[in-house]
Order: sequence, then structure tokens, then C-alpha cells
Amino acid sequence: MSRAVKKRVSSLSYSLNRFYRRISTARPSTLILSIITIAIAIFLFGGGLYNIIMKPLPAVYYGGRFIIIFPQLSEQFVSDSVVVTILYSLGVFGLLFMYQSTKYAYKPRQAYMMFIVGVILILLAYMFLEAIIRIKLSR
Repeated sequence: MSRAVKKRVSSLSYSLNRFYRRISTARPSTLILSIITIAIAIFLFGGGLYNIIMKPLPAVYYGGRFIIIFPQLSEQFVSDSVVVTILYSLGVFGLLFMYQSTKYAYKPRQAYMMFIVGVILILLAYMFLEAIIRIKLSR
């Protein structure tokens, strides 16, 4: 083997070793991990896995109008899943606003406004989710 080849191989192994060490000791950001975890939870709670496996209809045009909420609890449309996912996201944003309001103790007015916005978002999400469940149960 020539010196150039030996040098290239030895530096390649050093580069790969350094790359492996950098990858194995890397720490992902806690913010990124929490966002990914919350997104997966909302996707699962919203029925995303059901949509992937069962491939339901997006919505139905029946009797001169669109039906976007399936009338039974046992099944759902894709639009059901989208609406519920949006409402869960609204609730999570409400919780985030309430959490952020605790960081503004030195600005009571801003803390109070953020807290009220968070409570309103959570209440809206809850009321609309309850209304959807009542619509499903009433038919």
C-alpha cells in the first residue's frame, strides 16, 4: 500500500469514529421532543391511526347537504378526525397559554390576559367536543 492510501484510510477511520462519537453523544432539544410527543398524541387521539388503517370516506353528500360527522360512535369520517384534531390542538394551545402566563408575574395584566385566553381556548375546545359527542349520540 502506498503512503497516500494509508493516510486516506487512517483519516477516514478517524472521521468515521469522530462522526459516530458526535452522533452517539448528541442530545436532542427538549422543546423539539415535547412538540413531537404532543403532535403524536394529538394525531392518535384525533383518530389518525383509524384513518390510515380503515380508509374512511372524507364526508357524505346526502339529502341535499354534506354530512361531515358520522352519526354513530362506532365509525367516523375523515372530516370527523380533522375537526377533533383541530379542537384538541386548540385545547393544547390553551394549556400552553396558561403555562406561559405564569412566566409574567412581574407583568400582572399580561399574565391575566394570557391566562384568560388559555381558559377560553380550553373551554371552547371542551364545549365543541361535547357537542360533537352529543350529535353522535342523538342519531
